[in-house]
Amino acid sequence: MTSSAERWFVTDDAHTDPWRGRPGGSPGADRGLVRVTRVVVNLGGAVSAAYFARASLAYYLATHRLIGGLFLVEQAWFVLAFLIRRPPRRPAAIEADSRLTTRLTPWLLAAGGTFGGLLLRPSGLHPRWGVDLGFALQLIGLVIAIVALVTLGRSFGFVAADRGLVTKGPYAVVRHPVYASYIIIQTGYLVQSISLRNVIVLAGATACNIGRVLAEERVLASGAGYERYRQRVRWRLVPGLW
Repeated sequence: MTSSAERWFVTDDAHTDPWRGRPGGSPGADRGLVRVTRVVVNLGGAVSAAYFARASLAYYLATHRLIGGLFLVEQAWFVLAFLIRRPPRRPAAIEADSRLTTRLTPWLLAAGGTFGGLLLRPSGLHPRWGVDLGFALQLIGLVIAIVALVTLGRSFGFVAADRGLVTKGPYAVVRHPVYASYIIIQTGYLVQSISLRNVIVLAGATACNIGRVLAEERVLASGAGYERYRQRVRWRLVPGLW
């Protein structure tokens, strides 16, 4: 689910005609395909988020636990974000979107990073310290995710395009706070339920999010002001580490 930087990836060649991504393609046809893809992604994302929001609501009503309420807020915001997010602003971003529709890797990275945590299971070891620490980590991760998503506003995206650079709030600390929040939440689940399966799931989801970061920043590097932002905010995901 992306960041200041979370607006997401394509490969590009500065010496290539922007409308020759597909044999026989034309600007009008590519733009039409982009619009259709955007509508499908927006509706699909909103429906998926609504499904998880419904599950979070049921959990909260049954337990009245704070974490259930925070998950509900996060997923409800995802529903809204998918419906109101702005289209790419620059011609280069529109051109990038059209190329994305023919590439699978960015979509796989986005899906793995966003939804990979659903493969975590409440099995394995449950040490008391792990249960307490994991709960705290999940709360912290949810708060970061909610604040980052609200700060991101209509610049939210699922796969890369330039929807405007966001540099305030959590984005003044790390360049990809939403991805960082996913890792924190999933790490919290792991320390609550320690198992080889969950270690593998966390490693895979984290690898997807790192892939999103690297590919996304390659795209954003050509945007106005991004280099200054990158120099001011040095860390991608973890302050002092990376």
